[in-house]
Amino acid sequence: MAEESEKKEDIETSTEEKTPKKKKVVRRRKTKKERENPITVAVRLTVESGKVEFGARTGLVASLLGNAKLFVLCENTPEDIKNRVMEHAKTSKIPVISFEGNTMELGSVCGKPFPVSVLSVYDVGSSNLLKLAKK
Repeated sequence: MAEESEKKEDIETSTEEKTPKKKKVVRRRKTKKERENPITVAVRLTVESGKVEFGARTGLVASLLGNAKLFVLCENTPEDIKNRVMEHAKTSKIPVISFEGNTMELGSVCGKPFPVSVLSVYDVGSSNLLKLAKK
């Protein structure tokens, strides 16, 4: 009987010694471009908290109607689309931000798996994108 009680004590102490380890949280490292560029952070926050639409056609319609508050255009947006959006934005007095990157990068910043050439912003949400557009 003494041996059985000793075995039970050994089992109890061995289970107490094994404490569960906390899982390590793995976070994706941001690239140098994402850390330095405040426009990238503001665009991401606008997509998450505001109201936006993607695409050149919807951007042209929004610029014609004057509904949008802001446009974000990529560097490699086709020239004809870029010129038409810029003309309509100028007449409607809508600010335009030039995104330093290609359409795939803007799509990934917005969290979309497809290229985005024109981003029409209707509501900025909790971001400071309009302040960055004025600079």
